[in-house]
Amino acid sequence: MPLTPGSKLGPYEVLSLVGAGGMGEVYRARDPRLGRQVAIKVLPAERMADENRRRRFVQEARAASALSHPNIVTIHEIESADGVDFIVMEYVPGKTLDTLIPRRGMRLGEVLRIAIPIADAVARAHTAGIVHRDLKPANIKVRDDGTVKVLDFGLAKFTAEEPGSAGGWVGKAGEVPDFRDLMSAIASPTPKTGAGVILGTAPYMSPEQARGESVDARSDLYSLGAVLYEMLTGRPAFDGPTVAEVLEKIHTVVPPAPCTVDPSIPAPLERVVLRLLQKNAADRYQRASDVRADHSSPLA
Repeated sequence: MPLTPGSKLGPYEVLSLVGAGGMGEVYRARDPRLGRQVAIKVLPAERMADENRRRRFVQEARAASALSHPNIVTIHEIESADGVDFIVMEYVPGKTLDTLIPRRGMRLGEVLRIAIPIADAVARAHTAGIVHRDLKPANIKVRDDGTVKVLDFGLAKFTAEEPGSAGGWVGKAGEVPDFRDLMSAIASPTPKTGAGVILGTAPYMSPEQARGESVDARSDLYSLGAVLYEMLTGRPAFDGPTVAEVLEKIHTVVPPAPCTVDPSIPAPLERVVLRLLQKNAADRYQRASDVRADHSSPLA
C-alpha cells in the first residue's frame, strides 16, 4: 500500500510520492534528526520475501553505497521498519533525462555536457564491480544546478535475477530459453512473475540481456549507446507498439545512423554511438573508461 504524505517510516517523515514502478516506490521524505530531505525507495514485499534474495540484495546495495562519485546518487542506509524494507538515498531535485529530451533531440553541447558525466559514473561503478543493468533516461537526473546524477546503482542487478537464472529470464528448471520462447513469454497478455520473467526496460536492453544471458559491463555500455542515440535524435534506437516487437528489433535490426535523422551530428560522435550499439558484446567498447579514452571521440 502506498505511503501517505505525513506518515512515518521509521524516523523518516514522508513528504510526497516521487515515482512508482515494478521495482518499488520512491518518496521524498525528511530526516528530522539531520534536518535534511532524502529519497526513500520502498522495495516490493514479494521481492524481499525470500531470505536468500534479501541477503543478496543487502550485500549489493551496501557495495553500491560505497561508491563515491559526484555523478552517482549517494545511498545513505538500508533500513527495515514496520515490515517494510527500504533504501534511504540522497534526494536529487531536478528533472529526469527522459523529460528533457526534445522530439528532435538535444543540442550537441547539451548532449556532451550530460553524456560525459554519465560515462564517468558508469566507469566508476564498473571499476567497483557494479553493473547497473537498467541504465535509461528515467534513471538519470539533471539537478537544478546542472549536475548530472545516475540513479539506482546496485538495484537492477538484484531485481534482474531469479535463483537459477542466467540473468533476466527463467525457463523450466532454470534453463535459458531460445528467442522464440522468450518472445512468447513477453507477448503474453498476463504479466509474468517467477518463471518466465524479464526485467529491465526494453528499448535500452542489450541483446544479451534480452536473451536472458548473464551480462557484464558491456551490457551497460550498450544501454549507454541507446541513451546517447535518443539524446541525439529525440527517438529511441528501437521502438514499437509492443515489448516483443522492440526486443525482436534489438536482435535483428540495425538502427538508422544518427546522421540520417540529423545530418549535423558529428561523424566521430556517431561512430561512438554505433560502436556502443553493436549487437555482439565483443564488438563494443569493452570498458566504460575506453569510451572516455578514445581520443577520436567527442566524449574523450
